[in-house]
Amino acid sequence: MRAVCLALPTNRECADTVTAVGAEAAHAARRFGVRVHLLVLDSAEPAARARHAAAAAALPPVESVVVHHLDEDAQRAFLRAAIERSGLPAQEKLLDLMLPDAVSYGACTNRAFLLAAALGCTSVHRRDSDSRYQWHDGEPVFPIEYELATIGLKAADAAAAVTEHTLDPAHADKPVALVGASFIGELSVDLGEIRELDPAVYHDVVALWAPTGATEEERRELVAESFVGAGTEPFTADRAVLGRPDIWRIDMCNIALDHEVYERVPLPPATDTIGSDYFLHHLVHDATLPGVTHNRHIVNYYTPERRTGAGFTAYQERYAKFLLSMLYLHPVYAEMERAGDALLDEHHHVRPEVIADHARRSAATDRAENHRRLAELDRCYRKLGGRYAEFADHLAAARVRLLDEAQADIEDFALLIDAWGPLVRASKAVPADRLPW
Repeated sequence: MRAVCLALPTNRECADTVTAVGAEAAHAARRFGVRVHLLVLDSAEPAARARHAAAAAALPPVESVVVHHLDEDAQRAFLRAAIERSGLPAQEKLLDLMLPDAVSYGACTNRAFLLAAALGCTSVHRRDSDSRYQWHDGEPVFPIEYELATIGLKAADAAAAVTEHTLDPAHADKPVALVGASFIGELSVDLGEIRELDPAVYHDVVALWAPTGATEEERRELVAESFVGAGTEPFTADRAVLGRPDIWRIDMCNIALDHEVYERVPLPPATDTIGSDYFLHHLVHDATLPGVTHNRHIVNYYTPERRTGAGFTAYQERYAKFLLSMLYLHPVYAEMERAGDALLDEHHHVRPEVIADHARRSAATDRAENHRRLAELDRCYRKLGGRYAEFADHLAAARVRLLDEAQADIEDFALLIDAWGPLVRASKAVPADRLPW
């Protein structure tokens, strides 16, 4: 029986989401005859973790659905066992990259990848704590419907499960590596208040993530496309396109990845950086691997802590680090786009050593553009005034640290890619008495 991993990483209270994702797991097992490992990776505070544990325990038992609710202690024990078994050097460094003492969107998903490997899963299907399912005709609109119908199949065989087909026949023998959709509702990045306060400042703040040398027209297009997902129109009927995946319409709250991708290249483990978990979108697209882009969009909403006090400061800093990360990621994306299917070997598998080399070389990029980004961000926040001006003071004091961290993050990514193959193999071989379930 095929095993798949439905993963829900969280660092906030989301008991209702645990219940809802449990229902999706049950649907998947019944509909597709697969074993579903529902994996809740819990970094929330103790009271919220207790509520998550209660919600997981209260899920109706379903044959072929196995629930794993793992706190950070359990995750750390597994990671330590895998890292020790890998025989890799710098083991404490690797443990810190996999489970840092800070928020890391990439690292939490990397942990799901290694745990899925240990569980024998062929795909990972990720959801987020601050999202809900749409409903249509009295039923929840589960994204896993298209994910399990196509992920991992040869593209020619997956064509029967979609409503539209735009794939070049040259890629028909390649496997479907990514299946996903987007979200409806609020912006995926919490900049809506800036847009309301001053649309011109919003344009300038969002345009800062454009590549160096982008034209004004390219910047306007980027701003128009960024963080809006699928807008606000609710689901009415299925649409799924097999082709090169539309990575602007696929979000990490609503994605499935084939193991042949994530077992070869991890996500950047950058801390306190939004968007650090989107690297594989680019890799799949640029390597000419097929994908399915569908319209079973998640409903996005915001939890209140990111809009007040320390939560506001932390979130805005994560956005600033996202902008700084682009200095190093854009050159990697450009190299991957130029390489195309040369990123793949003769078996259509990604060549990780090529990606690691791109990342390592990009770390030497001159920082001048990031100095400019921080200066422009400072200007924009001070123009907004109030708590944004206060954040500008915080940003000025953190300037050197943030510049250094952005460079260290890409260096750490290259290091982790080098270690990833041995880590995956070691995860699959961790003895049963050291597994956290």
